Amino acid sequence: MTQDVLEEGRDKRRIGAYAALVSFLMFSMIQFRDGPFVRPHPAFWRVVLGVNLLYELALVFLLFQDLDSARSMMTLLDPSLGVPLPERSYAENCAVTVDNIWNAIDIFCLAHALGWFGKAMVLRDYWFCWILSIAFELAEYSLQHQIPNFAECWWDHWVLDVLICNWLGTYLGMKTCQYLEVKPYEWRGLRQTRGLRSKARRVLSQFSPHDWTAFKWEGTASFYHYTTVVLLLAVFLAAELNPFYLKSLLWLEPDHLFVILRLAGVFLCALPAVRELYQYINDPKKAKRMGQHCWLLLATILTELLVITKWSRGLFEEPLPRHVQWAWTAGGILLLLYPAIRFGVPSVRRYLRKYNRKRKPKRA
Repeated sequence: MTQDVLEEGRDKRRIGAYAALVSFLMFSMIQFRDGPFVRPHPAFWRVVLGVNLLYELALVFLLFQDLDSARSMMTLLDPSLGVPLPERSYAENCAVTVDNIWNAIDIFCLAHALGWFGKAMVLRDYWFCWILSIAFELAEYSLQHQIPNFAECWWDHWVLDVLICNWLGTYLGMKTCQYLEVKPYEWRGLRQTRGLRSKARRVLSQFSPHDWTAFKWEGTASFYHYTTVVLLLAVFLAAELNPFYLKSLLWLEPDHLFVILRLAGVFLCALPAVRELYQYINDPKKAKRMGQHCWLLLATILTELLVITKWSRGLFEEPLPRHVQWAWTAGGILLLLYPAIRFGVPSVRRYLRKYNRKRKPKRA
């Protein structure tokens, strides 16, 4: 309420904007609907939904700006931005030597492992994580003519990334899921818990899930499940690729705070969103519609794609290499051919048998 805490100008505008955002999140915490999670508290996940909504509104605003204006606006948040960044290729020296392998091990290896730990916690399925891991490496191969950071040595792609970092993160994430699934709970209140150690354990248990649902996507069980799994895979790939394009277009370093916040925010938003999608697919009687987290996160990823598509005009003019086009065409044909054989042919046979039984004349 004082007039002279901050100097007039940018500082007061910044504090006022932050105060408005906090006010909106307070409203979100009080008035938004509860999601599927109750730990550490339903209000926490309502705030996560509010953060997702704010990010989506910011993306909608950026969608109506040109790229130069967006870069200029980013300097209002961080004055060090707005400077073109050199693009680095990781495929300059691919000889399998100790020095090359040692130089390839950096902080991003830990980021890979942590990222796949989070994806395992979200998807809760070994096969899904493995398919997504391989699909992302293939996407890097396909798009390295646009993003030089995607150019890596073969052993960096398949050994360091897939077999070591991604596998380690996925393994630890699935082990955590298994632990939470069979974990014994003691739902006593803090006042009924005796001893400092027991009270500390009870406080920490407040930040663990109230219950845990093991996901069984069963992508080959029916055409409905197959379509859902394929679409979810496509959305996850888009969510993985979007930050690479956004940081390239907005001149953000890979370790910039905005990039880290975006990755952490999408992880927190994906936890309840995928849970809502899984319940909607496998328990339609209880879940009459997809939840709010799922709808909003899907809209956010699609809006990111629209922003990237608009800003990329004139920047990524080099077309996909011919062999990449043929590879993705073959993959698309297989994605369509498999359900046609797996679900379409048996359905046609059942229909023909039923039709023939109806036409068969009854004996007198």
